[in-house]
Amino acid sequence: MPFDAVAQLPKLSYLLQGVAAFAAVVCLILLAVHRGPVRRRAAALVLLTPALLLLTVGLLLPALRTLALSFTDSGGDAWAGLDNYVWMFTDPRALVALRNTLAWVVLVPLTATAVGLLYAAAVVRSRFRALALSLVLTPMAISFVGAGVVWKFVYAYRPAEAAQTGLLNRLVVAFGGEPRQWLVDSPWNVLLLIVAMVWTQAGFAAVVLAGAIRAVPAELTEAARLDGASRRQVFRWITLPSIRPTLLVVVLAQAIGTFKAFDIVKTMTGGQFDTGVLAHEMYDQAFRYGETGRGAALAVLLFVLVTPFVAHQVRAQRRAG
Repeated sequence: MPFDAVAQLPKLSYLLQGVAAFAAVVCLILLAVHRGPVRRRAAALVLLTPALLLLTVGLLLPALRTLALSFTDSGGDAWAGLDNYVWMFTDPRALVALRNTLAWVVLVPLTATAVGLLYAAAVVRSRFRALALSLVLTPMAISFVGAGVVWKFVYAYRPAEAAQTGLLNRLVVAFGGEPRQWLVDSPWNVLLLIVAMVWTQAGFAAVVLAGAIRAVPAELTEAARLDGASRRQVFRWITLPSIRPTLLVVVLAQAIGTFKAFDIVKTMTGGQFDTGVLAHEMYDQAFRYGETGRGAALAVLLFVLVTPFVAHQVRAQRRAG
């Protein structure tokens, strides 16, 4: 369908009006601060006003609207009480999505952080450290959709009599095995999707942890080696305790990102074969099946689940600061 510029003019007009109104508010605030005697706290409040307005319009009001919709029916009009929440914890499909989400949140952060830590420890003292870290960070330059396409090719299946195009099935056939439809078999397909997510996130963990390892005081490691400690013992008793705050931040950041897992699932399986997660199920209920109330209830559940992780990360960052 060709782009109709004329039909989009009302939307563009609303956008320009909003930008102009926001710019006018900012100018008035700056003018008031510049010309009038304003105390420090009042000045801070005045300068924060534009950001608070944006947070209210773009975050707080939609959140309250979503919470209200979670208590309505499929059309978002009639009051449904707790029916959507009852459905969420009794429907088999919703329970599968919840189970898979919990598996993702446990396995992705721990595995990605462990892989990143081992890789960082292996290359942090190397002369080619920068190149090695750049290579492991490359998958992060690919979108989750792109990563899903790449790994869908890796798991691709063709009948046994045909030449295999998927890397994994080609290796299986080369060793005398039979090709399998990897993305169909549950629960292994969930683990294979998690592998794709870990592939994209391990580089971030490696880069951050490599910086933390290099920040460990050299005097500590040298003293341990003079006392006869091996490399493994130095890493276990000196390096790991020193970088524990960074490890915690990395794990929490990975966990928060994993709650939003949608693109890889949508690209590789479309949520079929018991691979759905909460974010994908929320999309399906709200936009595919027209169940606005259920989609909103799933969004509220996601918010409730991610809130403790965000609060803990903020507390850890304040403690580190």
